[in-house]
Amino acid sequence: MLGRLLLIGSLAASPISLAFADDCTNAQDQATMNACADKSLKKSDTELNSVYKQIEQRLKGDAETTKLLVAAQRSWVAFRDAECTFSNSRSADGSVYPMIYAMCLDGLTQLRTKELKVYLNCEEGDMSCPVPAAN
Repeated sequence: MLGRLLLIGSLAASPISLAFADDCTNAQDQATMNACADKSLKKSDTELNSVYKQIEQRLKGDAETTKLLVAAQRSWVAFRDAECTFSNSRSADGSVYPMIYAMCLDGLTQLRTKELKVYLNCEEGDMSCPVPAAN
C-alpha cells in the first residue's frame, strides 16, 4: 500500500504533461494531466482486453471454465473500481481526483494483465493452471 502511494505521489509530483494528444511529458495544467492519465489507462485496458481474449480462445470449447473466467474478471473489475474509489476518497472533491483515480485504475489494470499473462504460459500438464498450454 505504501509503495503504491509513493508511486502515485511521485507520478503526481512529476510533470505529466500533454502537448495535447501525444506528449504527456510536460503537462502544465490539471486538465491535461487528467487527460494523460486517462490515455494511459485506455492503453492498459486495451492490452488487458487483448490478453483476456487470448485466454478465452484457449478455453474455447470449455464452457464451464470460460464461465469461471468471466465471473473472476467481473469480480476483479468490481474490486478494482471499489479499491480505487476507496483509496482515493480523500481527493474526491478535488480537480486532481480524475488523474489520481485513473492512475490507480491503470496500475491495477497493469497488474491484472501480468497475472493473466501467466495463464498464457502454463506448461502442458500443469494442473494448477486453468488455461491449457498453446498447441
